[in-house]
Amino acid sequence: MRAIHVQDIYKAIEQALLDINTRLPPDILAAVKHAIKKENTERARKFLQIIVENDELAHREKLPLCQDTGMVMVNLEIGQEVSLVGGDLTAAVNRGIREAYKKGYFRPSIVHDPIERINTGDNTPGIIYVNIVPGKQLHIEIMVKGAGSENMSQVRMLQPSAGLPGIKTFVMEVIKEAGANACPPLVVGVGIGGNLDKAAFLAKKALFRRLDQPHLQVGMALLEQELLCQINQLGIGPQGMGGVTTALGVNIETFPTHIASMPVAVNISCHLNRRTRITI
Repeated sequence: MRAIHVQDIYKAIEQALLDINTRLPPDILAAVKHAIKKENTERARKFLQIIVENDELAHREKLPLCQDTGMVMVNLEIGQEVSLVGGDLTAAVNRGIREAYKKGYFRPSIVHDPIERINTGDNTPGIIYVNIVPGKQLHIEIMVKGAGSENMSQVRMLQPSAGLPGIKTFVMEVIKEAGANACPPLVVGVGIGGNLDKAAFLAKKALFRRLDQPHLQVGMALLEQELLCQINQLGIGPQGMGGVTTALGVNIETFPTHIASMPVAVNISCHLNRRTRITI
């Protein structure tokens, strides 16, 4: 049994949040730079170039990439041979969030009650998921998600008879409805299967996968490329100003489901797609 102190967890989360709020993930930055070369209008190329310049400025000055420093999701994959010591796990995760948002002067965006709307003042609590996995390590996935893109995400309980055409139609409907509201170019996560909440989790989980890592199943990888092509033919473009880069990537995750169900979720991320994965 390997002991991990919860203090190590909060410190790791704190540093990760300071990093991802001020620097684009490498695969996202590479995708934006590649998109600049493919764009067919000067206006679209300019918007994409601004994203690159914004990343450089934010990193140099230690400023947030966006004023919406989002809600924090933390997905903990805890090895079954790990013993957590030194305090409460949930408290440690939220301490990491609290300290990062204080040190980084990031905007607190979380309200204590969804009806009364009183700000908690420190961007806590985070959304925390815990999964037990084999091994002696602790893997931490962290994502910062702004409301603009999250608000454009949807879940639909399709009939199995809708098949693959129904899935494609739903995904395209969500992107069309989102338009410029989710700050394109987008990263699109699609979850297929499970039940209602599992599909939503799969769609969010898909956003953690690098854009240069296609789905391991050939059929799903081809569907990712097909959807990306169709999305980029919509002409929405960077910031909704037209162009061939409405999305930088489409990632799909699947899970077994009931014989009478076909849940599908689409979780949209803006072009920042602030996320990371660390191991303790």
